[in-house]
Amino acid sequence: MKVSILIVSKNRKEELAFTLRRLKSIVNVSNHEVLILLDGCTDGSEELVNKFDWISWTVLNESIGASRARNYLYKKAIGTIFIGFDDDAHPLQDDFITIVESIFEEDNNIAIIAFQEIKGIFNSDKEALSQKTDQRVEYLCNEFVGCGFAITKSAYLATNGFPLWIDIYGEESCVAVEVLANKKDILYTNRVSVNHRVNKQARLNDSMNYFRFEKQLKNTAFYFIVYHKNPSFKIIKLFWHNFKKYAIKDIKFFKRYFKAIGVIILELPKVLKYRKPISKSIIKRKQELASPVFY
Repeated sequence: MKVSILIVSKNRKEELAFTLRRLKSIVNVSNHEVLILLDGCTDGSEELVNKFDWISWTVLNESIGASRARNYLYKKAIGTIFIGFDDDAHPLQDDFITIVESIFEEDNNIAIIAFQEIKGIFNSDKEALSQKTDQRVEYLCNEFVGCGFAITKSAYLATNGFPLWIDIYGEESCVAVEVLANKKDILYTNRVSVNHRVNKQARLNDSMNYFRFEKQLKNTAFYFIVYHKNPSFKIIKLFWHNFKKYAIKDIKFFKRYFKAIGVIILELPKVLKYRKPISKSIIKRKQELASPVFY
């Protein structure tokens, strides 16, 4: 088994079905495996299990959160390369697996490949691909996003995996910094593109922004606590910035802001058990590296 394709899904039955139909058309499932975890779905996503019987399914009755679900699912994968997608994202190149394999073969210090993310609802893959330049864009970067990436199994197992102290939002940053700490590289490339099928304007207007704000605020503070030797200044700066930019201007952000502080206080003893500061040189390198490009 060469490649394991892994997706965690929660209450996105139709989006997941679309992604699976696309994968079925371009992936040789006799050579590669596709693993899906349904994280406490309540929308009937379990009905897909019988419709897509070529997939290895894990169905959880209760949600454990995206990061913990990924940690759980990735332990089941047996491929030498793990490729992760969001349930509402699919690759735009039919030969994406071949491209991924060739990139890892070109440079054995590359541990993660961050795919180009193209956001939006398009009539066809051809229309989605029209958003990208014909020129190759490729560079070492500091991050990847869960909607589309590849990581070697050996590099993933050398980290603590997707963190158990995060529920959702920010888990990729933890794997990224641990990979960098292991002296491995993250490559951004537009040789592989994924269409993240989200309505960008609707997402901006979505009330979920408040939920995302709370989770990201909490998880960023925990990130500093786990990976920074002296996190106090970073945390103060984080909360001051978010208070000025969001909490003081919107009552819903204000409530989520102080809710996040309460959760941090309650969960801090548990998170401290995972504390493993990264050297200042690695933190500096991560800050100096460029970020992936999003469209």
